Amino acid sequence: MSKVIVYTATWCGFCHAVKDYLDKKGVQYEDRDVDSNPTWGQEAVDKSGQRGIPVVDIDGKIVVGFDRPAIDALLAK
Repeated sequence: MSKVIVYTATWCGFCHAVKDYLDKKGVQYEDRDVDSNPTWGQEAVDKSGQRGIPVVDIDGKIVVGFDRPAIDALLAK
């Protein structure tokens, strides 16, 4: 099973969409709300090189935004 971390914020629509998608696929993940913990926000920037969210970390591989094909490809490995 993949280790999945999702960097999100409560106000972010795409963040909710990616979490809903992972829930429907039965994927367990750790939700890191960047608004509640600034350290997680910096961690997301360090991993992705960008300030946008959501950032999805699947076994150390990074997907920025809600990119279903990229997420599916990484989960299939």
